[in-house]
Amino acid sequence: MQRRGLLGIESLSREQIQQILDRAKFYQPLQARTGKKLDTLRGKTIIHLFYESSTRTRTSFEIAAKRLGADTISISAKGSSADKGESLLDTLNTLAAMRPDAIVMRHSASGAPNFLARMLETPIINAGDGSHEHPTQALLDALTILDHRPSLAGLRVAIIGDIVHSRVARSNLHLLIKFGAEVVLCGPPPMLPREFECFSPSVKLTFNIEEAIADADVIMMLRVQFERQNAPLIPSENEYFRFYGLRLEHLQAARPDAIVMHPGPINRGREISSEVADFPRSVILTQVENGIAVRMAVLDLLLAEPRL
Repeated sequence: MQRRGLLGIESLSREQIQQILDRAKFYQPLQARTGKKLDTLRGKTIIHLFYESSTRTRTSFEIAAKRLGADTISISAKGSSADKGESLLDTLNTLAAMRPDAIVMRHSASGAPNFLARMLETPIINAGDGSHEHPTQALLDALTILDHRPSLAGLRVAIIGDIVHSRVARSNLHLLIKFGAEVVLCGPPPMLPREFECFSPSVKLTFNIEEAIADADVIMMLRVQFERQNAPLIPSENEYFRFYGLRLEHLQAARPDAIVMHPGPINRGREISSEVADFPRSVILTQVENGIAVRMAVLDLLLAEPRL
């Protein structure tokens, strides 16, 4: 990780993931003390380069870096040299020549961070690449689940929605499988390719939301990513909500203490009802809060000087 950065969950061992989660738990109490800043990364410079829109991920990475004492520079594709036709590799080479300590990057092309990590010495942290992976989202989701459960092993996790386009689903799938959870993927047929059955025998597929939610410990809803669809995959938003939108009556089939998650941004009335989004067992805002602790842990483990 220290050589190439954090590119995905698939390439990490269970022990490496656990190390990040343990460090994130150390930083969780700091979130209640918003004025507190550390000098862990004092003198380090981190560039945030986002080629796609982001609110939660970008802001939490910036807050995480600043709470650790690092200097940050944020760059959006719009208004940068990319608007003038500069290639991604040339942009990253230019930034790397300025000697930042790490580059946090989001890009619409799957595999872009992995490609650049092979070309550059500067560590790259993947903040989401196309439909491939979103490693820190899976880490914060795991941390949030562990706030409510002693272990991930043996849990039944239902992931429902636009699976085929979801980097969140893929990263969560890799992580949950490594820790012994059972995962049920659910969505309309065009959004649920059979290839996911090859991930592990502990992965099940269903087109029926009631079947997916039955006895679930965790219900993770996903946004329909219209921006990644070349052609419409659902008849209408109302039709989608009718068959795959999470409503209060669905929760009766889950375990009594099941938690509801969503990586955001949520679309009320499309993939989740307002009643469920604001339900006492909804942990959507806790996910946002834990995102800062997880990203602090990643930056710490990647960039901090070794502790004596």
